[in-house]
Amino acid sequence: MGLRSTRLGSRVAAGLLALGALPALSGPAESQVPATDAQAMQSRDCPGRWDDGIFPPWQHGANNDAVDRGLEFTVPDADVLADFHGDPANPLLVLYVGGNYFFAMAPLVAIFETRHPQYRGRLYWETIPPGLLVRQIERGGRVTVGNMTWTAKPDLYLAGLEAVQAQIDAGLLERPAVPYVTNTLTIMVPSGNPAHVATLADLGKAEIRLAMPDPEFEGVARQIRASLEKAGGTALVQAVYGSKVSDGTTRLTRIHHRQTPLWLMQCRVEAGVTWRSEALFQEQIGHAIAHVDIPDAQNATGVYAGAVVRGAAHVQAAKEWLDFLRSPEALAIFVRYGFKPYAPGAR
Repeated sequence: MGLRSTRLGSRVAAGLLALGALPALSGPAESQVPATDAQAMQSRDCPGRWDDGIFPPWQHGANNDAVDRGLEFTVPDADVLADFHGDPANPLLVLYVGGNYFFAMAPLVAIFETRHPQYRGRLYWETIPPGLLVRQIERGGRVTVGNMTWTAKPDLYLAGLEAVQAQIDAGLLERPAVPYVTNTLTIMVPSGNPAHVATLADLGKAEIRLAMPDPEFEGVARQIRASLEKAGGTALVQAVYGSKVSDGTTRLTRIHHRQTPLWLMQCRVEAGVTWRSEALFQEQIGHAIAHVDIPDAQNATGVYAGAVVRGAAHVQAAKEWLDFLRSPEALAIFVRYGFKPYAPGAR
């Protein structure tokens, strides 16, 4: 049975899962998981499966810009909105940020608010995949997660340069697109690399279970496909995104920056291609995650950019954020996670 037809039984359930409204289980329902995968999930040889500390949110509240937080009620794996940050009621700046650097936002916001104290405690940001953010823009900033629906109309959209330019061309964003950093791909694996993944070509092996971004929702899949083709031609692309999806040994994510490391630590999968920064973050916070470098000749470079949303309520604040992202203080934070400052021609 194909993965698309079995994943949680419905697209609705998958969407709620991706946004943190259901427990962090994805792929087919457990009764439909291939036997070897089901055994791995139940195995007591997978210590992460029983460790509540592996569940997001991983910043322990640091990514919340609200000053008055009221009742603290976060229950990892049951009640958590990991990619929605701050107070959506009357913010002074709303950022729609591609999720690839959710972990950098807290220190970025802290420095920005030191420079611009009038915004302290008044930023709201989301870090779901860029394609889903576009859908939310098209729906007037309205979003539903589980049993909660709210509206936060964006001032700024931050994603890959090509995605930003495409939305400028579509009329959702205002010119210009402002690039600021670059990133490259890596293969994320559990600590110790038990499947002995050494190259992109290894991902085509039938016995290696993968977590891979879904091309329907996650722009990084385009760069990953290009890298796979460099490493093994169309046959490797077809294996990873075709036959292995059909037989369940590739699980497609809706939100890879959360699902891939979590599934690796739960022994549901053995490898997944992500941005290098995401692996470095997981390693820095002490999770049982490692990475395998991809040679430059087979890698892909992502350029991160932003643009003001057409009809934004806080245009001046949005422009100040874009200026700030190119400052030495902001770039130093990005470099901490393996990003590089953007230079013209860096692709």
